[in-house]
Amino acid sequence: MKVKLKDIAHGRSGDKGDAANIGIIAYDAEGYKVIKEHLTAELVKKYFEGICLGNVERYELPNLNALNFLLHDTLGGGGTVSLKHDAQGKTLAAALLRMEIEV
Repeated sequence: MKVKLKDIAHGRSGDKGDAANIGIIAYDAEGYKVIKEHLTAELVKKYFEGICLGNVERYELPNLNALNFLLHDTLGGGGTVSLKHDAQGKTLAAALLRMEIEV
């Protein structure tokens, strides 16, 4: 069965220099089990192919039912030098929440 992340979680995103920061927060403990198992750094990297040019790191925050991803080399140098429309990565969480995962 496929489920969209937005049905089991919400998200926030922003910038850390040239790295985008995406937090995916499950609505409940059951949703956290799903994202912890299925939402890997490799899957996020593939989802943002062509946008994320560097490595993706995943951090687990079980006390918050959340995962945090750092997408390196994604923002064209960062907010003060980038010519990208979204130089701070504010839309990336919304984009990731549209991902469907197999559960």
